[in-house]
Amino acid sequence: MKNFLKNWGVLILVLAAILLARIFVFTPVTVNGHSMDPTLSDGQRLISSKISKYERFDIITTKEPEDEERMIVKRIIGMPGDTVKMVNDQLTINGKEYDESYLDEYKEKFANDKLQNEYSYNESFQIQAENSTNFTSNFEYTVPKGNYLVLGDNRLISKDSRIFGLVDEKLVQGKVVFRYWPLTEISLIS
Repeated sequence: MKNFLKNWGVLILVLAAILLARIFVFTPVTVNGHSMDPTLSDGQRLISSKISKYERFDIITTKEPEDEERMIVKRIIGMPGDTVKMVNDQLTINGKEYDESYLDEYKEKFANDKLQNEYSYNESFQIQAENSTNFTSNFEYTVPKGNYLVLGDNRLISKDSRIFGLVDEKLVQGKVVFRYWPLTEISLIS
């Protein structure tokens, strides 16, 4: 037994630590779809931290309120207690206007060609783009305690709080902290 522990003890401890970290600290996640373009792309693989504190504009993983079997990746826009308003693509939270610079690339593409080439594979996206005059629809929400308002960065096609409503904090699975695939795009997510 002493020889077994001497030879295999460290390996067993390392494997146990990895397993416990996987259960209680982090979760690997794969991006499905284009709702977080251009920040995160379809097929990218991420690490989501289960122990991080959530702040406005963090990217999180959550169960979709309408289908809790489905895991989604979205950006927190409204925190509990916030009044969030979007009018003519201007985000206002609690009376303060916010610049969403992470959307600039797609707003420019949308203004130029409404992303027809990128989403022409899906007729409903194409029709939505052709009939839209704004990158995002106008809305106003007051976020109650224990909930978050989440949006995808690609507001043109994202199924988010504008469609399924606010996300209960119990559905949130973690904060996206790291992108590990593809290897050419390894980075921390802030």
